[in-house]
Formats: sequence, structure tokens, C-alpha cells
Amino acid sequence: MSSSSQPSGHGTVKSYVTGLVLSLVLTVIPFGAVMLGSFSLPVNVGIIVVTAVLQVLVQLVMFMHLDFKTEEGWNMLSFVFTVLILGLVVGGSLWIMQHLHLNMMIG
Repeated sequence: MSSSSQPSGHGTVKSYVTGLVLSLVLTVIPFGAVMLGSFSLPVNVGIIVVTAVLQVLVQLVMFMHLDFKTEEGWNMLSFVFTVLILGLVVGGSLWIMQHLHLNMMIG
């Protein structure tokens, strides 16, 4: 088998450790913001959403080796699919929670 037919993009130990550290930092930031309680609810929600999106990007780039090289068109398709599913899950969850909030209010 030639070297050009072998799958490329396997990470190095350095890239995996960098991904792990970034993932841990992006997990601790929203946890600390909520536990400290020094931010308002909209600020906390913003922090959680931003760090969650960054967490997904770190996972895709560092662990799943997503890149945007033109010769690897499947990576772009995978990224678009991931964004679509993420939008459906987040949007659907917010829609359900909003309807539950409106329909379950007592008093």
C-alpha cells in the first residue's frame, strides 16, 4: 500500500494534550461562572453557550481532525452536518423548554 492511500490526519500526543487542556478549560469556565453566582442569568447563559460552541470546535479539530483542505471534501460535509444537527438539537431544546415554561406556569 502506498503512503498516499493511507489515511492521514492522525494527531500527535501534543495535539491530544492540547485538546484535553482546552476541553478542561472550556468546561471549568462555565462551571465557575455558575458556581460563583456573580453574573446575571443572561450573562451565565451567554458564557455557557459560547464555551459550548468552542468546546464542539475543539473536539472537531483536535480529536476528530477536521480540517478544510480542498482534497478532503468529506470533512466539510461532516462539519456542515454537525452544525445542522447542533442547531436542531439546541433549537429544539430551547423551543420545548419555552413551551413547557409557558404551559406549566402555576399561579
